[in-house]
Amino acid sequence: MLHLRLITPADRTDDVVRLIETTVGTAHLVVMTGAARNPPGDVVMCDVAREAGDELIGALRELGLDRTGSIAVENIDLSLSERADQAQDDAPGEGADAVLWEHLADATHEESTLTVTYVAFLTVATMLAACGVMLDNAILIVGAMAVGPEFGPLAGISTALVRKAPHLVWRSLWALLAGFAAAMVLTVGFSWLLDTFGLFEKSMVQAARPNTAFIWKPDWMSFVVAFLAGIAGTLSLTSAKSGALIGVAISVTTVPAAANAAVAFSYRDYSQTWGSTWQLLANLGGIVLAGTLTLLAQKWFWARQRERTAQLT
Repeated sequence: MLHLRLITPADRTDDVVRLIETTVGTAHLVVMTGAARNPPGDVVMCDVAREAGDELIGALRELGLDRTGSIAVENIDLSLSERADQAQDDAPGEGADAVLWEHLADATHEESTLTVTYVAFLTVATMLAACGVMLDNAILIVGAMAVGPEFGPLAGISTALVRKAPHLVWRSLWALLAGFAAAMVLTVGFSWLLDTFGLFEKSMVQAARPNTAFIWKPDWMSFVVAFLAGIAGTLSLTSAKSGALIGVAISVTTVPAAANAAVAFSYRDYSQTWGSTWQLLANLGGIVLAGTLTLLAQKWFWARQRERTAQLT
């Protein structure tokens, strides 16, 4: 269930209340007249089944409530109410399958913005992966992949493509490319620094490295794995099962590929640099393609679900 807290202008409260009452899957409607001070108006609260939430939020935005008042949405972790249970039974579909497009857009907007924190996380992850590839240590590689924050911009690109928002595509793409560029440049400097202290050596780059050699040898399996990870990651975002993102993060080699490209470049091993770069591009492309197709499929599914519900009513 979701909890909605709305601030409505006094002259729109009746319309908002009527909308909530006629939306299948709502319960626990509360109206507090004149309770809001900034902006002035009434406070309206209700609970709504997750599978009906996107439709209700969209209708509230059509009433202009996001401009003249406020729409706040919270997840309800526990609700002991027969009315809530009935609302969930009445709403079409299953809550775990529902997509809250406004929530998804807001989440990807925050995670796909080029910030100092984002670049710092990506840089640390790339440097950690550089240590992993030089030492041929799979544990360090897994740790670096878990730290990397690059799935945010990738999800942002997919979401923006489905919502037909070109400016959001470019913002997410800029965060992705600029972030990786900065992380790789800094990792080159990091490699030179460790070489100065005798911790990195050219022979380490040229070694066989059986545990991590796949990073600079891309093939179709690299794309397949990235594609599957993109599906899993998108489903974890849209179904609010964010814990699955950790599994997604450690199943693709975006950060390790960027790290190996940087380290190989620092030692002028351009063959490995290009191989790692192609590995990176294959992973990024596979995730974006899978995320976009997954969102389109979910959008189509819910449109059909609503059509069937409308026909039954």
